[in-house]
Parts: sequence; C-alpha cells; structure tokens
Amino acid sequence: MIRNLYQIGKFPAISEVKWLNLCQNRSMARTERAKASVLDDISKEIIEQLQIDGRKPYSEIAKAVGLSEAAVRQRMQKLHDTGVMQVVAVTDPLQLGFYRQAMIGIRCTGDMTELANKLSAMPEADYVVMTAGSFDILVEVVVENDQDLIDVLNTKIRALPEVVSTETFVYLKLHKQFYNWGVR
Repeated sequence: MIRNLYQIGKFPAISEVKWLNLCQNRSMARTERAKASVLDDISKEIIEQLQIDGRKPYSEIAKAVGLSEAAVRQRMQKLHDTGVMQVVAVTDPLQLGFYRQAMIGIRCTGDMTELANKLSAMPEADYVVMTAGSFDILVEVVVENDQDLIDVLNTKIRALPEVVSTETFVYLKLHKQFYNWGVR
C-alpha cells in the first residue's frame, strides 16, 4: 500500500536517481539487514510502543521502556538505519486520488531478481515480492484510474522482455490492512 507521496513519485523533491537507489536499497537488502539484527527486549518494547501509536513522543516511549529520551532516540535511529523498522505515514490511496489498486501476478523467464529490481523502480509499484507458486513475482500497483492501470500493464510491465505473462487482480474493496503484527 502507499506509504507516502514521495514513494509514488508525485513530488519533485526526490529525483528519479534517488528513487531508484531507494528502491534497490530497500528491496535487495531488507532480508539481509533483518537477519543481521538481533533485537533485545527493550528494542522490541520500543517497536511495540510505536505500533500502538507511531507518533508517540520519545519522552513517553522512554517512560514506558525505562530508558532516557536520548537512549530511545538512538535506538530508534539504529532500528531505522538497520532496516528493522520504518516510521511512515500510511495513507488511504482513495483520499489522495488513487482510485485503482491491483495485484499483478507475473510469470517470468530468466533472473527473477533482476526483474524484481526493475519492477521495484516503477513509482506505481508499492509492493514487489518474489514468490514460489503459480506466479514468480507479485506486484501491487496504485494508480489514479483504469486507463493508468492499462498503461502500466502495457507500456511498463508487459514491455519488459523477462515477462512471459501477467494476471491482474483488481481490488474492489480493501477490508483489512494492518502493520501491527508485533515482535517475536
């Protein structure tokens, strides 16, 4: 789902080069960064506090976990820098004028990782995952209307030489979307 307007390239404040680098850094290293991070109980408590309220002040988090405000700020920065968490504004695409969302199943030939990187660089794609099953890759796209969806499919996704076939699942109504699955 759309996390913010910079992610979909609607603001000129982020250049295309920065956008591509951001996409590649987030997609290629997320698993490795997460594996390298071993969370202690206090870091887990900080994450739980933020899952309840992502805008909670450092001072309140500090009281809840028994650390100083500065220590909480440092831990949160480390959690962010290592890719363990992001603090972002989760928006409602409909309220921002994006009336069409779809999940696109892609069957491909060749290197899946290379194709996933290309798909990740598309500003319309907010979720790209390599899968095992009938599709090699799933891509969630968020666009303004049906014509934009057709354009993304025809001129961007199906135009890639690695794409063998696609199947598009248009969202009719989003029933549940939460990011508060806790910590282990």
